[in-house]
Parts: sequence; structure tokens; C-alpha cells
Amino acid sequence: MDMRGGRAGGAGGAAGGGGVGRSPYQLTDESPVYVISVAAQLSGLHPQTLRQYDRLGLVSPDRTPGRGRRYSARDIELLRQVQQLSQDEGINLAGIKRIIELENQVTALQARVAELQQAVEGAAVAMQQREAAVHASYRRDLVPYREVQQTSALVVWRPNNRRGT
Repeated sequence: MDMRGGRAGGAGGAAGGGGVGRSPYQLTDESPVYVISVAAQLSGLHPQTLRQYDRLGLVSPDRTPGRGRRYSARDIELLRQVQQLSQDEGINLAGIKRIIELENQVTALQARVAELQQAVEGAAVAMQQREAAVHASYRRDLVPYREVQQTSALVVWRPNNRRGT
């Protein structure tokens, strides 16, 4: 059950839907395009229920400059999931809100983990490049030291005493 539709900071941008480098006219799942009556029809809920969910912070749609609600496709999917949890699973609205918050937190943490993994991979590549540069700078008259493996062989040394003979 995926509930990543709630926006962390309440209402997003009023003109909304555009990310960095994205055309403001390109529609995505996050594009706020549906007025409350259409969102209510698409989700199978009454408009007053949508207003109540917004007041409780369950589903917070974007707002127009005139403060009208605009729902995205993701908001409508979230409304359906809230209704399913409430009706079919018998979870109260406070519990649903907590579920949504936790799923949003998991999503944010997964994104952070992916970001950190990418940083670690980049650091590993940089380290390998620096190591290769260090190896390339070695003096060629030096012989690298390698650890000698110990064996159980016995070597007997007898000095030649040629001076005294």
C-alpha cells in the first residue's frame, strides 16, 4: 500500500506541479489539476469529506492564489487509500494519518539512503583514482615490500671458517 501523496509542508506551490528543469505545462502525477468536485467524483467521496481530510492533514491539496483546492492524481489515489483503510480495514483517521506520515518518512529515508550510496560509490571511485595516481608516482628503483610467508622448512647455516684454515 503506497501512500506517498501527502505533502510534507502542507500546500505546495500554487502554480505547482513543476520541478527543477520541468516545463510548467508538463502534467505529472503531482500536477494539481482537479477541483474539489471532480476530485470527489474520482475518489468516490463527498466534497465535505475531502475538506475534512484536508483539515485533519490526511490529504493536503495544493491551493490556487484564491485559496481554492486543486487535487493531483496522486492526491486522488491517496484519498482512495484513506477510504479503503477507513472502511475496509476499520482504521480510524488518526491511525491513517500516522500510517501516511510513517510511509512518507520511509520514502524520504529511502531517498536519503540512495543519495548516500551514490556518494559512497563516488568516493570509492575517487579513492581508486588517487590510489592509481600514487602508484604511478612510485620511484622505479624501489622494490615493493611483500610479506614473506612463514614455512616449516628448516635451514641450517654453517659458517665457512676460511680465515682460520
